[in-house]
Amino acid sequence: MAQMKSQPANTVDVVIVGAGPYGLSVAAHLAASGVRFRIFGKPMSIWQEHMPKGMRLKSEGFASSLSDPRSEFPLRLYCQQQGIKYADVGEPVKLSTFIAYGLAFQKRFVPNLEEKFVASIQQSSAGFEVQLEDGEKVYARRVVIAVGISYYAYLPAVLSGLPKEALTHSSAHSDLTKFKGRSVAVIGAGGSALDTAAILTEIGASVEVVARGPEIRFQLPPSDETSFMQRMLRTGIGTGAQLYFYSNAPNLFRYLPESVRLDRVRKTLGPAPPWFTKQEVDGKVPFHLNVEIAKAEVKNGRTILHLQDASGARRTLESDHVIAATGYLADLEKLQFLNPALRKKIRTTGAAPAVSRSFESSVRGLYFIGVSSANSFGPLMRFAFGADWTARRISKYLVKPLHAASKVYAGAEGAQAAERV
Repeated sequence: MAQMKSQPANTVDVVIVGAGPYGLSVAAHLAASGVRFRIFGKPMSIWQEHMPKGMRLKSEGFASSLSDPRSEFPLRLYCQQQGIKYADVGEPVKLSTFIAYGLAFQKRFVPNLEEKFVASIQQSSAGFEVQLEDGEKVYARRVVIAVGISYYAYLPAVLSGLPKEALTHSSAHSDLTKFKGRSVAVIGAGGSALDTAAILTEIGASVEVVARGPEIRFQLPPSDETSFMQRMLRTGIGTGAQLYFYSNAPNLFRYLPESVRLDRVRKTLGPAPPWFTKQEVDGKVPFHLNVEIAKAEVKNGRTILHLQDASGARRTLESDHVIAATGYLADLEKLQFLNPALRKKIRTTGAAPAVSRSFESSVRGLYFIGVSSANSFGPLMRFAFGADWTARRISKYLVKPLHAASKVYAGAEGAQAAERV
């Protein structure tokens, strides 16, 4: 009988990196299955540290729950217990409520969360060596990367020359009160941009919004007068036949041609601030629409944006600071805690990791969920609503022996998958 290789003492079946809705949901399912795992990160940190206080969620109440195996602790129940006003549809969820709910979920289902941060991950004889910032080394047979959008903040190249004191991404702010009495140019036409503009206006900043499109396309408010078909096609990410497909069949989305998947992820659910934000900015915030930023510079302590419209006419916009609410772009290279040699082995779709039907990358035992997997599974993965489908699916594979869970890799990648079938 062959002698089995010895494993380091500090070895677990699974390490989860990230403690947002996706990481916590997967951990809740693994805990119920008896899988030995450790999970690292600050609970709900993206929501606590990278979104402005005072905002409300774009998602409806029914689409804002984390996932536990028996669905026994949805947001609806938490709000009922806490006496917080709630409705499945039509009652915007406050950011503070969602954060408090996420923390309550963590204490209930993932009490073993360790508020430690991962410094590096590399392959080892045990599978993976995960080194924490405090120097501890943990060995895991499998690793689930559940990091949030703050890793993927995107800044247009035209803004890259501005110094940090003149430019920040919207994800850099949870508290905007430091801009009281200052002038701020907000770039973008989506929910982050308009939420930021609304909150800045409320605290006493002078705000102007810059956007490429000819108009701001606010979401329509939910209505009881919608047709039967519209009600049938309502999903946690919006209403319509395409969104119904993206929401209910992400496993089929993965089999679309790569060019189609990337196009759909890029274009679906583009900038569209929530309906309730319109009244907070309408008539209160100046808009510079249908313009491009031709140049950005700092002169005499002021940030100057050179704007150009479709006719070629130019004008300038001066401010004390620029906040770029320019979205996020999943890019494997931004996950610097992954060892460079390990990153080179990971196949990509676009710039993001390509994953199999089990969320496994081309590196056996390494999984990516949440926004990192959107180029494979579709727009659903950009929303907290996708955490339930993800947690239920990936947990089925993580409870299996590693060799059984790793048989199939990324069917949508065609011939590249053959080695894993």
